[in-house]
Amino acid sequence: MADSLPTEFDVVIIGTGLPESILAAACSRCGQRVLHLDSRSYYGGNWASFNFSGLLSWLKECQENGDVAEESPASWQGLIHETEEAITLRRKDETIQHTEVFCYASQEMDDKIEETAALQKNPSSLMSNTLTKPLDSAHLSEETHSLSDTSDEIPAKDTPKSDGEISLEVSNVEDTLAKEKCCGDETCIHKASDADTEENKPIAEVSSDQPKRNRITYSQIVKESRRFNIDLVSKLLYSQGLLIDLLIKSSVSRYAEFKNVTRILAFREGKVEQVPCSRADVFNSRQLTMVEKRILMKFLTFCLDYEQHPDQYQAFMHCSFSEFLKTKKLTPNLQHFVLHSIAMTESSCSTIDGLKTTKNFLRCLGRFGNTPFLFTLYGQGEIPQCFCRMCAVFGGIYCLRHKVQCLVVDKESGSCKAIIDHLGQRINAKYFIVEDSYLSQKTCSNVQYKQISRAVLITDQSILKADSDQQISVLIVPPAESGTYAVRVTELCSSTMTCMKDTYLVHLTCSSSKTAREDLEPVVKKLFTPYTEAAIDEEELTKPRLLWALYFNMRDSSGVSRSSYHGLPSNVYVCSGPDCGLGNEHAVKQAETLFQEIFPSEEFCPPPPNPEDIIFDGDDKQPEAPGTNNIIVAKLDSSDGSNNLESVGKHLEED
Repeated sequence: MADSLPTEFDVVIIGTGLPESILAAACSRCGQRVLHLDSRSYYGGNWASFNFSGLLSWLKECQENGDVAEESPASWQGLIHETEEAITLRRKDETIQHTEVFCYASQEMDDKIEETAALQKNPSSLMSNTLTKPLDSAHLSEETHSLSDTSDEIPAKDTPKSDGEISLEVSNVEDTLAKEKCCGDETCIHKASDADTEENKPIAEVSSDQPKRNRITYSQIVKESRRFNIDLVSKLLYSQGLLIDLLIKSSVSRYAEFKNVTRILAFREGKVEQVPCSRADVFNSRQLTMVEKRILMKFLTFCLDYEQHPDQYQAFMHCSFSEFLKTKKLTPNLQHFVLHSIAMTESSCSTIDGLKTTKNFLRCLGRFGNTPFLFTLYGQGEIPQCFCRMCAVFGGIYCLRHKVQCLVVDKESGSCKAIIDHLGQRINAKYFIVEDSYLSQKTCSNVQYKQISRAVLITDQSILKADSDQQISVLIVPPAESGTYAVRVTELCSSTMTCMKDTYLVHLTCSSSKTAREDLEPVVKKLFTPYTEAAIDEEELTKPRLLWALYFNMRDSSGVSRSSYHGLPSNVYVCSGPDCGLGNEHAVKQAETLFQEIFPSEEFCPPPPNPEDIIFDGDDKQPEAPGTNNIIVAKLDSSDGSNNLESVGKHLEED
């Protein structure tokens, strides 16, 4: 397909992260000819989700790409005219750093046999055993997690399909599985053995009167690799948020499935507790006294329409939200719940920001369940792919593993005219949208980036036991000392299709002050016990056991203004990577803002027309635009009620 790409487009988009994918869908929807490229072999960029073997492949590719040298421009310099100049793009993705992997699950003989056989098939899959070497790029094996599983144990995703539907680009499944088996297994074994050889020993036997725990080995995790869908960035959807509204409005919701987050938790005095959110939860709570319940309900009622009572907060506009809470007669217990589990902000946040986040939390309650949040089944990485599918439905062309060497800029006008790809093809367009990670060091020389600290854990129990083992929980752990940040913990159960049975997938996220391991390991130690440690007292036995852990830092470019980039042409627009926030509001706002700048007279992602109005069969096929002979148009599902997220019961599983 790459050899016969059309050379004329309206919009060229480089990178398939969430804001770029939303923009691609919006541009395609309003009739623009869109070419959407990504040098990676998977959709989503830093918003992607991987299965377990895929994540290990991503780590391996990151390390290998860290030493890739920049290509000489000689191969494409001849395509630049005298009146033009080139702005080179970055070949190496430097948004991921300080990656460390630890395996605590027992390493048994069958693990080594599997690894040896795999390495004999593919010796190049050996990975360096350096523990703390930073990784410089993000990459994945050719399989994406969106492939349907052939096993009967996991249902295939309920996504509409048709003969004409465009599929997200994947390679041969059998080849991919062979590659997956070869990649990454060495990583955990080397990491754990280098860190501490004792950690590879099985956990000591406990007495028969202790509660039974499932014994999970690393071999099981590898064998069940496709049961995992591990997000690089941990996000949730506010039920009244911008992303949900956009999914419903554009009918993109038909391509994804959602599940309620069931619990909001708090960490107080060394213990994890459930936070009462709804009115019913408050009055049924045993943690609060009757007086506290009345005080809390009165305060939450005030927060819902705080704008109508400026006299109650205007005097505290320059104070922190935590100081304001003390003036509202809230007990320390209630202050902790409101600050860390409802507002979900830092203690230093302003009063007005705290009131806004509290109101947003409360207004999202009850739309789809007892918490304000939804989680996308199969991981956050589904969302960018959903918008890519919408773009493809309206004629967008997609190419993965397709590098762009440079932007071609007209010296006289200062605007970008074209791109030159790795095949030496010159592709012209009117507008160019580029993910920040593709911009060169020269272009970003004045940019100051923040960092996000991330950890991904596989554990054997929930951090707070309940009657049901299928809980999706959100926990905020307050900072232990000044100069550090609160840590957000999201715990996912197997019914979210992100982990294997009898395990939990836990994401930890905070703004970085040090490396990810330094920022997050203290919280991990508070909540979990490494699988290889022999638990001595009862308290340790009640903690979930940690089976596997990954730490890494991710660049946060969400706060970078356009003026910070050097020499950017006026018709080149930049999208940032993921921010540290819990929701996706920044990405949606950014996509809509950029779309209105480019096409001020067009509606942003309007509802699609009836499929019968845009899809024709046989002789009635709609004419193709010149130069777009490779466009594949997919049929939308026309089942009744599929245009609204609220009306699709099967897409929203409530506990």
